[in-house]
Amino acid sequence: MCDVCVMNAVKERMLSRRDFFKTSAAVGAAATVGMATAPAAMAAGHGGVVDMSHKLSPDFPTFFGVPGISMEQTFNFAEHGFNLMNLAVNEHTATHIDAPLHFSADGNSVDEIPVSDLVIPLCVVDIAAKAAEDADAQVTPDDLKAWIAANGDIPDKACIAMHSGWAAKSGDAAAYVGNDADDVKHFPGFHIEATQMLLEETTAVAMAVDTLSLDHGPSPDFATHYAWLPSGRYGIENLAGLDNVPAAGATLVVGAPNHVGGTGGPARIFAMV
Repeated sequence: MCDVCVMNAVKERMLSRRDFFKTSAAVGAAATVGMATAPAAMAAGHGGVVDMSHKLSPDFPTFFGVPGISMEQTFNFAEHGFNLMNLAVNEHTATHIDAPLHFSADGNSVDEIPVSDLVIPLCVVDIAAKAAEDADAQVTPDDLKAWIAANGDIPDKACIAMHSGWAAKSGDAAAYVGNDADDVKHFPGFHIEATQMLLEETTAVAMAVDTLSLDHGPSPDFATHYAWLPSGRYGIENLAGLDNVPAAGATLVVGAPNHVGGTGGPARIFAMV
């Protein structure tokens, strides 16, 4: 065998051994940290990433009308050589998660949401046209049936997201919250009948809206919250970017906060498309 052939053969054997040890190490690490199995939606691969989060700032509209975050700089670079801020944050401000504990006596707190429920198929139900005509529009069973007719069955452990077009209003608190003269809010959400359909007919683990609440603004009883969250599923409110993702096929990655006992919290969320 020529010298070049011998060298190439040795290189191939070295690369093979290196790949073997890399794979073995990765498998061992996964076993050590208890890595969750990726959902089937991940297998196809994705070509891009879309940010689905609003920035967390005192200016973002909130349900109760007061700033959801305050920041106090306790160290600065000029005096201390580094910057550091103390934050005071309402758990339910800007793009955030509603943990089961938010509307139940003993549901899972945000740190107890399984990691396997945070990387999930995204299903976008578009009701923007009817929301433009009616601020109190809701996702109904007919909307869900139309999505299924167009895209097939809702995948296992999916997030069902309402796209109402409301994210574009987030820079205007009056338009986003929609308070009327009687202090009643007006924005879209999920109808309780659609919520019950998802609970009974799917394995969806998350529900998302591009508004302040899973329930529509004038809801007197938060029926969707009280049905969805105590079932062990979680919600996402004030989601952004739904006009930049397909109705089906994207994978949502939910950067859930991890504070012990939390009822929810601001989250950095993105979709792989």
